[in-house]
Amino acid sequence: MAREQIYQIDDPRFAHLIVGSARLEELYSGCRWAEGPVWFSDANQLLWSDIPNERMLRWTPEGGVSAFRQPSNFANGHTRDRQGRLISCEHGTRRVTRTEIDGSITTLAERFGGRRLNSPNDVVVRSDGTIWFTDPTYGILSDYEGYRAEPEQESRNVYRLDPITGELAAVATDFNQPNGLAFSPDETILYVADSGASHDDALPRHIRAFDVLDGQLANGRVFSTIDNGIPDGIRTDTAGNLWSSAGDGVHCFAPDGVRIGKILVPQTVANLTFGGPRRNRLFIAATTSLYAIYVTATGAQVP
Repeated sequence: MAREQIYQIDDPRFAHLIVGSARLEELYSGCRWAEGPVWFSDANQLLWSDIPNERMLRWTPEGGVSAFRQPSNFANGHTRDRQGRLISCEHGTRRVTRTEIDGSITTLAERFGGRRLNSPNDVVVRSDGTIWFTDPTYGILSDYEGYRAEPEQESRNVYRLDPITGELAAVATDFNQPNGLAFSPDETILYVADSGASHDDALPRHIRAFDVLDGQLANGRVFSTIDNGIPDGIRTDTAGNLWSSAGDGVHCFAPDGVRIGKILVPQTVANLTFGGPRRNRLFIAATTSLYAIYVTATGAQVP
């Protein structure tokens, strides 16, 4: 795609975050619904989910694409903890898991209040080791991305898990469909997407911001609204800009909530992450494909 077809610059600040000569590269096509990319810098590889095909795929610059895990229990979002282990949200088992260094899988959370979770969707880890994840109902709405079932939880929550004690707390309970989430670089703010408009245009298509105070969320407010499609996966860069998936590509918001630009993508974007040796390559999971584009921003997420 030509430069003028890739970028929409809404604010001069965005011009400093993009590489004029960079092109949008399609690294792979053949998914049914690509989701949950996570970068492994120590292995120089990207993992992501193809939910309806019940598989996780691996991409490396040298070897291209191969299967990482199949079946995947309809895994969706992924992240890494501070020890470098893979943390995954599984629709099929309605749980959050950790893949240990030896490849074994540990269940971290599958019930709250004695009842099964809905279908954990996306997950991030704070520097104190706590695991924060969203639990909408997408994985139990049909048999396409999980197994159809009635929700057992009364609400669709954002949770905080202490992996040492196993304590699971619902830190936000007023979402329609909580989806992607990301911390600000200094971890004082948690951003959470509400994608309720995926099934009803009258419901939210915005990203909310919360202050993180002693492990709790406070002062919830609408940070930004997506004008095309819905917000799904979100990530921040080291300058505090927030990058969100959308119907027409990736939308970038400055820390003040102003949308400053878009990277236009031919397919609906579900999720994204920063990667590459310098964390300045944006990997984009978009419907059937995995794309990548270089930017001047640096991803805030570690490791």
